[in-house]
This record gives sequence, structure tokens and C-alpha cells, in this order.
Amino acid sequence: MKKVIYMHSGSGNHGCEALLRTTSKLLGGPKDTTLWSHAKNEDIFYGADEYVGQIVESEEIKKYSLSYFKALVKRKIFKQNDANMNVFLENTFKDSVAVSIGGDIYCYPWSAQQSVDLNKKIRKYCKKNILWGCSIDKEALTEEVKQDLAGYDLITAREQVTYELLKDINPNTVQVADSAFLLETETTDLPACFSNSDVVGINVSPLIMKYVDDDNLVLKNYERLIEFILNTTSMNVCLIPHVVWENNDDRKSCEYLYEKFNKNSRISIVNDMNCKKLKYIISKCRFFIGARTHSTIAAYSTCVPTLVVGYSIKSIGIARDLFGTDKNYVLSVQNIDDENELVNNFNYFLDNETLIKETLEKQIPNYVLKAKKAKEVINKL
Repeated sequence: MKKVIYMHSGSGNHGCEALLRTTSKLLGGPKDTTLWSHAKNEDIFYGADEYVGQIVESEEIKKYSLSYFKALVKRKIFKQNDANMNVFLENTFKDSVAVSIGGDIYCYPWSAQQSVDLNKKIRKYCKKNILWGCSIDKEALTEEVKQDLAGYDLITAREQVTYELLKDINPNTVQVADSAFLLETETTDLPACFSNSDVVGINVSPLIMKYVDDDNLVLKNYERLIEFILNTTSMNVCLIPHVVWENNDDRKSCEYLYEKFNKNSRISIVNDMNCKKLKYIISKCRFFIGARTHSTIAAYSTCVPTLVVGYSIKSIGIARDLFGTDKNYVLSVQNIDDENELVNNFNYFLDNETLIKETLEKQIPNYVLKAKKAKEVINKL
């Protein structure tokens, strides 16, 4: 049976790219796998098209084809303004296993509602509907969202917090781990900051600014952290963008910090590249501080002690699974009220580096097995 991956926003978000690459492998590879993408050219640019049989975009209907005339009749005679989309959905999802890949769709009320509306249409055509590697925020759980979640034939929850929320809503929920824990690395040249010193990798996301009243305070925390590293340690700093979309671009925040420190020779910025190469660079860091969830998963999965600057339940859930607590491991941006909080948290990592690394080395093999468990569950459908 053909598989259709949807709710993929494009590989310029290298977390989405990592999910696509690893999910496709777990689903059985490119054969009989279609990706519905909102950024087809972006996916091709980063090589993600190698992992699926074909990529389609919304309302991709060839002029004068049978589908074209079918949509035309619906628009002109039956006055269906969304006829093109409905025909596209029928062509794409008919008799398929539809796999919703957006792991954090249900973390935010607006995107949860989008999923509800889309699934009503997709379920008219698909044979099975799967929610893949999700995290859920209880604040998004309206009655309509709960009904939508109950309609999935399978839900794989990527951490315990989400599993506990979902197990009573949909008994077809199983706990796994985020498939990006399975992502391979690809060797690439390391930035200059790796030449003579240990390195602290830092990922800064403009997205976290939306969750705070004072975005300057968040940036001040990063500034104080970099000052602390440069002034009190021999370590260098590597700024690592993980999303490069026009309206949501980590490079802007990284470049701001780079300029703030007058392009200090102990600081480097990583150029944009695919998720496997980014993971390789992250794996070479001694410590990692990240806002983007999949940048931190790249670090966790290579046993790099990682401090998460979090803004949603997904970061808390994963940290609790790995360490038994999110305290000291996740700094929620909503709770930042002092410009030295990031430094204070980083000091915990300096003091407990060996313990943290040993914990990761013990836990990650089990977490990888959890990620692989998703394949077994899919095969039983």
C-alpha cells in the first residue's frame, strides 16, 4: 500500500528534513512513498528527494488532465471554490496510509486546528491515518482536537509526557522516540573555531522571541553566556543555524551575536548545509546549547551534554525521558527574568559534565531502540 507523508513544511527547517529522512527509512524507503511538501524545490536542494519516490505540491494538477477537468466541473457547476484542493487530495491520498509527520502540530492551538480541518478531508480518501512522532500541549486539546486525535489509526508519541496525555484519548497510542535520533552524520569541513580548542555549539532561534515579553532579555542571556565562555574558559563558540526560512531564519540571530562580539576569532558561524552535515558538526562540540528541538536531538543522540532553551512541551518531555527531570536541562524562555540565567544553567553543565555525558551514553542506545520501535508498530497495521 502506498504511503503519503504530509504536514512537511520544507527542508529549510533542518529538523523537518531530519524527520523526513528518518521517517521514510522506517516506512520502508522510497518505494511507494509520496511526500506532500510545501516547498518541493527546497527539499530537492537539500537532497531529501532521495528518500521518497515522488514529491507533490499542493494543487499540483496538470492542465488539461482528467483531474484538471474534474476540478473545473466542480468549480463551475457545483460552485466548489476548493475544488482543486479536493481533487489534489483525492489523487494523492486515495487508498493510502497517510502519515502526518509534523511532530509539534498539536503543540500550538492554531496549527492543531489546521490539522483538524485537513484531516477531515484526507480521511475521506486514505485507508489508514497515522500521527507520527508527536508532542502534545494540553492547552491545545479542545474537544474538536480530541475528536481529531481519536480518529487516527495509530499515534506514535515521542516522549512520556505526550503519551500520558494521549493514551486515554486514543488507545492506539504507543510511546517511541523521535525518529531523528536515528539520523546519520555526514562528514564535512569543521569551522575554524574547532582548530585549537574545545567548542560550545550554540543554536539561537528567532522563534523563541515570540514566547517572551522582553526579547532583548533573551538575547542578553546569550550575550552573557558567550562573554562568560570567552572570558572564563579556553573554549571557543560555534553558532549553528538550524532553520533558514525567510521569515524564520536562525542565521539572523547568529549573525547578530557574531557582530555583537566584533567577529571575534574564537567565534564561528556555520554555513547552511543539510541536516546530516549539521549533525556531524554538532557531534564534535563539547557542549551544546540549543533552541531548535532537532538541533538538540542531534546533540543528544551523539552524547553531547546539551542545555535546551525551550519554548514548548516537546523539549521538557524529551529531557525528562533522558534524565528523569527537566530541571537544569531545559531553560524555558517564558520563565527567563534575569540576564544571567543561561550562564547559571551552563555552570551546572560545567560542574556535572562527566555525569551528564555518562547518562547520555547509557540512555541513548535505549532511546535509539525506542525510535526503531515505530517500524515494528507500523508493520502491524
